[in-house]
Amino acid sequence: MPGASEGSVQPDPWPAEFSRALRGFSRYLTSERGRSEHTVRAYEGDVAQLLTYAFAGGVRTLAGIDLAILRGWLGELSGSGQARSTLARRAATARSFTAWALREELIDTDPALRLRAPKREKTLPAVLRAGQIGELFDALAAAAFDGGPVAIRDRAIVELLYATGIRVGELTGLDIDDLNADRRTLTVIGKGNKERTVPYGQPAAEAVDDWLRRGRPALAAADSGPALFLGQRGRRVDQRQVRSVVSGLFEALGDTGATGPHALRHSAATHLLDGGADLRAVQEILGHSSLATTQLYTHVSVDRLRASYSQAHPRA
Repeated sequence: MPGASEGSVQPDPWPAEFSRALRGFSRYLTSERGRSEHTVRAYEGDVAQLLTYAFAGGVRTLAGIDLAILRGWLGELSGSGQARSTLARRAATARSFTAWALREELIDTDPALRLRAPKREKTLPAVLRAGQIGELFDALAAAAFDGGPVAIRDRAIVELLYATGIRVGELTGLDIDDLNADRRTLTVIGKGNKERTVPYGQPAAEAVDDWLRRGRPALAAADSGPALFLGQRGRRVDQRQVRSVVSGLFEALGDTGATGPHALRHSAATHLLDGGADLRAVQEILGHSSLATTQLYTHVSVDRLRASYSQAHPRA
């Protein structure tokens, strides 16, 4: 059965029922589930591919999408070399979509109830060593001392990402009023629009204060609004800009295995646990809804402990 590849275009004509369902599912994800714009786009893309696969196989109504169609879709994706983690995500999307369609009475039965997908691979995140963290911040401090407002901003961004372990989307959404300089905490709106308070340390406080005194005023424009971090044109900095900054810093460090801002989040969590922080406290700091997600970092810490033991113990 022919299917849809990554980035496929909706066929013409596409059943109007499919289009209405896709729009309705998107509204549900945004208004009821509070999903981010990035997440909604990813869900939309997955559902569009599923519907396109079904259409190519002769299905013209949502009721025609059965378990065989779902399995065939995942099978085609698997045959194209999709990673197990990607297949698991797409299966989860399909289950969310059909469950929503059943709730909305667009279908009579949920075909995804018996859908199974490969388990996600438990890959350990890249973590920077303490020496690499020190080298990173030494370089940022030197650049901020001699450089302009962008260098000052970049130092504050990276210091805050590592100090708090917040996600890059949470960082770009920060406003000035989200900072409590006296208590050294910030208020973050995380996944599902859940609010949490996260502490940060003295180095991050100094970097952010420097940004607010010397950097931000130099970039601020009429339409800057309350955004904490700004781009060169004075508007709120976006995730792409932050990713570019962090990736460039990691490249300068050499072979770290780290590829973006999330590596700073991984490193912060692992270093907290290495230092004896309580697992549930780290869960609250990171904004994980499940403790099982936070426990991934205990595996990282144990692996680091085992590596140190093997290297240092004479009878390891």
